[in-house]
Parts: sequence; C-alpha cells; structure tokens
Amino acid sequence: MIAPEDSPPEIRHWTPELIASMRDAAVGAGFHLSGIAGADARPIESSRFTDYFAEWVASGRAGEMDYLKRRDATGTLVRSSLKTAIPWARSVIVCALDYGSPQPLSIDPALPATGWIGRYAWSGLRLLDNTLIPTDYHVELLAGLRLLEARLLELVPCQVRCYVDTGPIVEREFAARAGIGWIGKNTCVIDEQLGSWLLFGVIVTSLELPGASAPAMAPDRCGSCTRCIDACPTDALVAPREMDASRCIAYLTIEKKGVIKPALREGMGRQVFGCDICQDVCPWNQKARNEKAENQKGGTYRHERGERLKTAPPTPGMEVRPELVNPMLSWLAEMDSAEFKRWFKGSPLERTGRKRLLRNVAIAMGNSGDPQFLPRLESWASGEDEVLAEAARWAIECLGSTRPRPAAEGE
Repeated sequence: MIAPEDSPPEIRHWTPELIASMRDAAVGAGFHLSGIAGADARPIESSRFTDYFAEWVASGRAGEMDYLKRRDATGTLVRSSLKTAIPWARSVIVCALDYGSPQPLSIDPALPATGWIGRYAWSGLRLLDNTLIPTDYHVELLAGLRLLEARLLELVPCQVRCYVDTGPIVEREFAARAGIGWIGKNTCVIDEQLGSWLLFGVIVTSLELPGASAPAMAPDRCGSCTRCIDACPTDALVAPREMDASRCIAYLTIEKKGVIKPALREGMGRQVFGCDICQDVCPWNQKARNEKAENQKGGTYRHERGERLKTAPPTPGMEVRPELVNPMLSWLAEMDSAEFKRWFKGSPLERTGRKRLLRNVAIAMGNSGDPQFLPRLESWASGEDEVLAEAARWAIECLGSTRPRPAAEGE
C-alpha cells in the first residue's frame, strides 16, 4: 500500500516523535507491547541467520511446512532475509498481544479423559447476549494492525504491508531486534513482565530507522535454566534455541498431514491441538502469572518501558472460551461435521479440520490409559478414513492391557 502523493514528503525515516506516536497508537489498537526494528541486521548477523536458516531447512527440520522452503528466482530461501522477499523494506513495526490467562496450565493435574488445546486457540468474542463465538488471532491482530497502518499513513507517506503469520518474515527475530524480549531456549520471545504468551503482528515499512533510534536488545535472562528443553516430550528442542519442528507437538497436531510416526505418539500425550508445555514450565511465565494476578486487582498497570497494559478486561475477541480448557476427549470425538463447524468455524482449529483433530484425539485416547474409549476407537478402526483408522488401531493396542477381561463361563 502506498500513501497518497499529496502527503507531506519531508519525512522518510523514523523520528522520536513518530516512534512515540506509533507506540501510543499500538496501545490504542489493543496491543500490549510494540517496537520498531531495522530491516537489516549488521551484515555478519544477517549472514549468520541466512546460513542457519538454510541449514535448518536442508536438515528436514521444517517438516512438511513447504511455505518455509519457498525460494525466489535465484534459488534463495525467501524467509532467509526480509529484503529478499520485500526489497523496499527498511523497518518493521512489531506488535505483541498478551494471551496469557489465569486458567490451568497444560502441566497441571487433569482428568486422564481430557485433551489439551493450545492456549492461544481458546479465543472468543463476547456478543451482546453474553455468548462467546470463535475467533482467530490472525484476524484479531490484523484488525489492530490496520488501525496502526492507517495512523502511520496519516502522519507520513511510505510503503507498508501488514502480516500476522502469513508473510515471508521470521517475526521472533524482529521482535528481539525491536527490544520486545529475548529469544528463549524454547525458541519463544520472552518479556520479563509478560513472559512468552505473546502473539505477534508486524507492519513492514519503507521508513529508514536511524541507528540512534534503534532500540536496545533485551538481555538474555534464561541463564542456566533448561526446563523447557528437559520437559519437551518429543525432544523437539534439540539444543538451546534450536527446534526440530518436525518433532514438535504443535507441528504434529496442526501442520502434519496424514500418519504421525508411531515413535512420536506416546510423547504427544493428551495434546490434540498445539502444545504449551515448553512455555508452561518456564519460570518467567510463572512470574508473569503471579504478577498479573496482583496487578489485575487494579485493572491496569504499566510496563517498565512505559506502555499501558490492558490486563482486565481481556482484549475484545480474545476472551477464553471455557469449554476449550481441558475438553473431554469423548466430547471432541462425538462431534459431527456440523458440530465441529459450530464450535470451531472462525477459530484456529478450522484450518486443521475435523479429520486431523480426530486423528489427534485417537492418539490422546491411546495415551489416556482409559479403556472407556475402546468402543469409539474400534468404530474408527474399521472406518473409511485410513489415517484415523491407523491411529485408532494403535490406540487400541495401547489400551489392550487395560481392557476389562470378559467373564468366563460359569463366573
């Protein structure tokens, strides 16, 4: 998008006043944190990331996520450098929305017959009749970015482009450069006060960011802690800040099509959509939960950098739908297409679809140790969906030892 030609032509770079205006506008648009990063890192840093990303893709760690493997006409990986994909890019506005909530963690005690849906996918919008309808953070964040984009174009002519997980950009790298937080050992961006429950949206701009205006990088405060690495059930975190996405439960339950390798299924536990384990064990997130509980008593509080954080009420469109917290596996299994659509149309689960969700539910049933699921699994095992049938047969084997013994004649 290009601003009208009659806009004031004198500003071609970020000024302190413009940065302050954008920060205020980001708060007004519903974001909890924001920052601006230059599109180019120092040459040596840029080269290191480009090489690392190429090696990461070549090693197969991107799994079936072909969008990460896309190359331009020269054969260069598009996501290896922002300016490869968007030559006019000079800076990136990074906005973060905190989706943390006081509901239970995935690592808290729960009934064996329940599954787990990733925290970010619980979101809903409250209507006037007090009902909650499904929402998708992509849509919610993009609406906020559009408000910010309009405000920027009122102030200065420039090229802009908004993305929420859809663009050729590695958001966490720019979030770190924008000073929002450091990249933790679980590969998530961590802020000292909010933790890592952050969703990111970005606006790529053609405005230069002078060196003097570049924010300071947040210091890495993971220290010697390795709780996230130790807790990952499928060993997807192969080293600090290095993930084999093809082993990540979030990838397996959301992105992976077809059959999931049997060797990874036990580690999936009760996760049916996404995974929060590496975040739930993080001490910084526990600290954030404790601080939010205290600060919510006053309704709002201020971040150490001065942004006003809206901790209560929740951001509109991102309220928690309580039915999705520790949902019963039997409830998910019984959903037909119409029921799935009623509960999940317009939510992140819609993209994964009912068939893949049932595959994940079958695996969670197998890991539950609960023989009550055998009748349902047996019906799936003889069904037409071979992927679901295969997962169901595996789950039946897992539960075989817990199947009630048939009564012998005369007993």
